[in-house]
Amino acid sequence: MARILIVDDSPSQLMGIRRIVEKLGHEALTAEDGAAGVEAAKGEIPDLILMDVVMPNLNGFQATRAITREPTTKHIPVILVTTKDLDTDRVWGMRQGAKAYITKPFSETELSELISQYLGGGATAA
Repeated sequence: MARILIVDDSPSQLMGIRRIVEKLGHEALTAEDGAAGVEAAKGEIPDLILMDVVMPNLNGFQATRAITREPTTKHIPVILVTTKDLDTDRVWGMRQGAKAYITKPFSETELSELISQYLGGGATAA
């Protein structure tokens, strides 16, 4: 069982993603904005992070950059889970250190496959 941090400011999105994570047999940790997500990543050292982009305090791009630049958390794969679906958003997200990028709305299968891919250790690029 892996520990997965879900960072999203929408209670309904948090609940939906949490349901998928727990259905896969993993432990779900949550944070409601980017700043809380960075702190949770440092404190909990999860196996994977699912990060929204549009959030108060610290957006997902900023939080991803902070996590992937921090020595104690840079090994944790970050998957951006967002409504921002422009190619420039995707490129910028990957430049911040994200391993993958999935846009909302997504299917349970799509998210489950990405989670499995990055927890399995077989993936190194998006």
